[in-house]
Amino acid sequence: QVQLVESGGGLVQPGGSLRLSCAASGSIFSIYDISWYRQAPGKQRDMVATITSGSRTTYADSVKGRFTISRDNAKNTVYLQMNSLKPEDTAVYYCNAHITPTGSSTKNYWGQGTQVTVSS
Repeated sequence: QVQLVESGGGLVQPGGSLRLSCAASGSIFSIYDISWYRQAPGKQRDMVATITSGSRTTYADSVKGRFTISRDNAKNTVYLQMNSLKPEDTAVYYCNAHITPTGSSTKNYWGQGTQVTVSS
């Protein structure tokens, strides 16, 4: 079974930094686009950043210049470096990936989420 597991969330003061990780495990043939989404209480889930299999990146306007997405294909892991954090970045952050499991068709997978709280 393919799984995505996020880690690295926590409580940080405004202006601080956090680094989120999302590791894919299981019998994986290929991983395509990987994205980070976030969902604040009472709000919809929004895309934060995406990285393609060719490492091309896209960011939401609200995080450009502050967040950086990267991937380590050897470890099947994607990272989200978050700097200059603001209270409005508070949300549950989810990893999403299009993955082809070995011997199966490509599917869309979600992680369980990790809480990020920015507060003094």
